[in-house]
Amino acid sequence: MSTPPPELSLDRFADRLQGLPLRERKKLRTRRAIQDHALRLFTEHGYDATTVEQISAAAEISPSTFFRYFPTKEDVVIEDEYDPILAEMFRAQPPELTPIEALRAVFRDIFPFVFENEQATMFSRTRMMIEVPALRARMFDSMRTGTLAVVGEIVAERVGLDPGDARIQAFSWAVMGVLQSALYAWLDSDGAVDLPALVDQNLEFLAAGLPL
Repeated sequence: MSTPPPELSLDRFADRLQGLPLRERKKLRTRRAIQDHALRLFTEHGYDATTVEQISAAAEISPSTFFRYFPTKEDVVIEDEYDPILAEMFRAQPPELTPIEALRAVFRDIFPFVFENEQATMFSRTRMMIEVPALRARMFDSMRTGTLAVVGEIVAERVGLDPGDARIQAFSWAVMGVLQSALYAWLDSDGAVDLPALVDQNLEFLAAGLPL
């Protein structure tokens, strides 16, 4: 398992959250509470046997509130709260860095800490996404409106292009591809692979033009 850099601490990670607007921080806390209850129920009873009503009751919210945070039951597994942090940290990178260099810097900065503290949850969620047919189908659709869209938006800002530009879309999908490759390798190793190191290695490979 990778060890977070010495300068990266819980306080520093909390500072990243504190940098977000109060409303956004409250939403992130509620999302996390809903997701924690959902993953616990899925583990205890199985994904298909667990209903949105059961998750809502465990989280002490109404089903309508659940759907304000997660459009579908599948999304409570697939989505996470890190996209706003990713965007905020990316925008703070030195302007002379290329988009891929800025992304590598962000992942090197925060991902080892997240992995250290979220490894079991990440493994459970990722395994579920692969094993449950409904989640596999939703995962692809969610990419376009989730992290993929965030990557496209922040990269487009940095290089002065429209997020819908074909080059931005190709770049964003390439980033998602190397990240997915690392996740699958991690799962196949039953968690033995150093995921943060592999993510950085894959991004470096992408930055070099995928030479073979």
